[in-house]
Amino acid sequence: MLILASTSKYRRELLARLGVSFECVAPNIDETQHANESPLANCRRLALEKSQHVARMHPNAVVIGSDQVLDLDGEALSKPGGFDAAFTQLKRCQGRELICYTALAVVAPNEAPRVDVVPTTIAYRNLPDDELRAYLEREKPFDAAGAVKVETSGIALLSAVRSDDPTAIIGLPLIRLVDFLRELGTI
Repeated sequence: MLILASTSKYRRELLARLGVSFECVAPNIDETQHANESPLANCRRLALEKSQHVARMHPNAVVIGSDQVLDLDGEALSKPGGFDAAFTQLKRCQGRELICYTALAVVAPNEAPRVDVVPTTIAYRNLPDDELRAYLEREKPFDAAGAVKVETSGIALLSAVRSDDPTAIIGLPLIRLVDFLRELGTI
C-alpha cells in the first residue's frame, strides 16, 4: 500500500501523475518551527515527521511525506493563512531571489527512511500593490508557501524559477520520489 501523508490537493494531483494507486492520510502533526531551526532543517524535519507519524498508523505501507518552506534571509515563510499575511509576505519578497525548499521523506517497512530536500530558486518581480492585491483576491493563495502558486497566475509574480525538478515548487518533487520508489521496488 502506498500512502501520501498529506491533505494537499496539489500533492495528490502530482502523485496521481505517476499512475500509481495510493491513499491520502492527514499527518496531523505540530508544524511549529523549532527555536534556531533553519528553514532547510525545518522543512526536512516536518517531511520526515509527517511520513513517520502516518507510518506508525499504517506499519505495512510505504508512506510519502513532504513539506515546503520558503527561505527569506534565514526566516521560514510558510502558508500565510490569510490575506493580510499573504500581502505582507509578497511585499517582503519583491525584487528578491529566495530559495524554496521542498522536502521529501519516504518511510517503508524494514527500511531506513529516505529523505531529501530539493531547492528551487525563485525570483520575485517588483509589482505595484494593486496587482498584488488583485492576485490575492483572485487566487487566494493562503495555503501556499510565500503566497505564490506557480501552477496558477502566481507565475506572473515571478521573473525566474530554477530547479532540477519542476514539480518541487508545486509541493512534491516527483523526480526524486521516483528514485526512492524504484529503490524500494514500489514502481
